[in-house]
Amino acid sequence: MKILFTGSGTGGHFYPLIAVAEEINRIAEEEHLVSPKLYFMGPTPYDNAALAENGITFTKVSAGKVRRYASLLNITDMIKTAQGVLKAIWAVFLLFPDVVFSKGGYTSVPVVFASRFFGIPVVVHESDSKPGRANAWAAKFAKRIAISYPSAATYFPAEKTALTGNPVRKAIREPQRTGAREYLKLEEKTPVIFVMGGSQGAKRINETVLDSLTELVKDYEIIHQTGVAHIDDIEKTSHVILKDNPHAHRYHPFAYLNDLAMKMSAGAADIIVSRAGSTIFEIAQWGLPSIILPLSQDVSHDQFHNAITYAKSGACLVIEDHNLSPHVLIADIRRILENETERNAMKEAALSFTKNDAATVIAKELLAIALKHEGGSEEGTMQKETEESTAQPLTAGESGEAVQTNVSHEDSPILGQHSGMSKKDETERPFSIGPH
Repeated sequence: MKILFTGSGTGGHFYPLIAVAEEINRIAEEEHLVSPKLYFMGPTPYDNAALAENGITFTKVSAGKVRRYASLLNITDMIKTAQGVLKAIWAVFLLFPDVVFSKGGYTSVPVVFASRFFGIPVVVHESDSKPGRANAWAAKFAKRIAISYPSAATYFPAEKTALTGNPVRKAIREPQRTGAREYLKLEEKTPVIFVMGGSQGAKRINETVLDSLTELVKDYEIIHQTGVAHIDDIEKTSHVILKDNPHAHRYHPFAYLNDLAMKMSAGAADIIVSRAGSTIFEIAQWGLPSIILPLSQDVSHDQFHNAITYAKSGACLVIEDHNLSPHVLIADIRRILENETERNAMKEAALSFTKNDAATVIAKELLAIALKHEGGSEEGTMQKETEESTAQPLTAGESGEAVQTNVSHEDSPILGQHSGMSKKDETERPFSIGPH
């Protein structure tokens, strides 16, 4: 059995693929299936170590980004994409996987095109509340479409779309509270702000945090994930800003946080400041209140809509880019940290927003499709339970939220396992894959 992954090269797209790969390996072992062979195709992997740890073989396939505006780079990138498609057709033909799992983005286009050319089943996952062009195109022929936000259902065929949430890796799924302050050298009782700049850092957030430092360190510890490209400038600037400040030790900039440091930071944090990419689902998984700072709509409509959707759940405050200033950021941080009732309500809303088993549900569906495509050579329990498996359909209700149609939760084995869920939550369960 061969499963091929592809998708954009940022951490927000790459690590959900890893989360699904982890679950595929776990389920295959527990179900005594023949170990699946896992592959990743794209221009470059975001984290080579993560591929190696999960037994994923990498094949380089180039891709070019098609911009919405006129640019000479569009010409060179079109050439890259054409080359990538030819390379992908050959690579996919030689591999001939049983299923392809795509996280979207322009880097996925050559591989998804080649998979369609050979009639290989494609499963698409959309991380944003509004799909990108690659996923919108792939959805037309995809066998299954998994979405993270209910509102995304309006853009996809209802009969093959399911609300799964966004997969989060096992290594960072649970915050590590015990020993977190000691590990990060934080004061015992001072509230902690965790600033997550994303996998590549966020210059605008970094600048605003630096401009807010002298005020913030008076009352708070600050863990600041800056991004590798920004750490040198931030360390130099913060040293000047906090020179002779008695609370300078409360500021902790890091270029990058490994899994343990990320878990510890989440465990120590009282509030998170972040962009509005896939990090939202990590924050929700941790059950922490947050202030979400989406990219300007000129740069990314996706982040704005993600932030607004998450804010509607009651889990966060949103500061739009044109409103972001040290004064506004400090005021909103104080508002949350000084109001225990609001803070606790945001925690509960965050936990209600997350779907803990996103990686498991998607992994099961990929295995089921792969087994069927392989020709029925695996006669395990999972296959028998998934012979008639279909995605529970989602459509958009009047409010724009996704609702299911003609699906009885009693008919799905996986729904029966979630006895603690409300009726509303149960009817939002995705693919009808049997228990493992």
